[in-house]
Amino acid sequence: MKKLFLILMLLLAACTSPAAEPVAPVITNEEPAAVVDVEEHDDMMDEEMAEEPMEETAAEEMMDEEMAEEPMEETAAEEMMDEEMAEEPMEETAEEEMMDEEMAEEPMEETAEETMMDLPAWQTLSLTNARTAETFTLADFAGKTVFVEPMATWCSNCLQQLQTVQSLQGQVGDDVVFVALSVETTISAAELATYAQNQGFDFHFAVMTPEFLQALAAEFGQTIANPPATPHFVINPDGSFTSLSTGIETADELLAKIQG
Repeated sequence: MKKLFLILMLLLAACTSPAAEPVAPVITNEEPAAVVDVEEHDDMMDEEMAEEPMEETAAEEMMDEEMAEEPMEETAAEEMMDEEMAEEPMEETAEEEMMDEEMAEEPMEETAEETMMDLPAWQTLSLTNARTAETFTLADFAGKTVFVEPMATWCSNCLQQLQTVQSLQGQVGDDVVFVALSVETTISAAELATYAQNQGFDFHFAVMTPEFLQALAAEFGQTIANPPATPHFVINPDGSFTSLSTGIETADELLAKIQG
């Protein structure tokens, strides 16, 4: 019981005790240690933050160096590409040159064909060599000089002129062709061949067809069909031809016309 009484007394005493008065803060001239510690902490933080950017800058510098090296490698690759591209145009240029050469040759062939088309009809009409029975045209001798002598087997002036022509063969070589064309359209090739053989002529002899004689007369006039006038003309290597000449001429005169 005594113990219970003592406990009750203690509880009552605790409840009736006066409240503790607040203690006024002591004011001094010294700065609080906590303030000093905060500033020191801030300084330390600033130092750490100042060091960190330096580390980042070093990393960035390394990155910059790597990036600076990469463009150099890309530039080297680009240079190799440029060299390859520079070589390719050269190959294409070589191919183009070959194409140009082929195209340059083609017009020459076309020009030759066009020249053939521009020739008069009488140069492309077929004739038969009485001595060999081979067919030919005057255009077949393109690139050579052709001396043409219309004649007749009964014409003495023709015989004299043809004998002079025969003497020139050894002086002019293979670049000149001599052709005697008979205006006697009704005789046979065998008769003309016999005439040439009897006279010792070894160049081209042929009987003109009526069509051929008519084409020559249209080009040179009716004198072409008058053997005693000894009509003759020269076809140049390019297919052009001289005007018709008449009269018996010497070997030198005929040679001058052939070489002229």
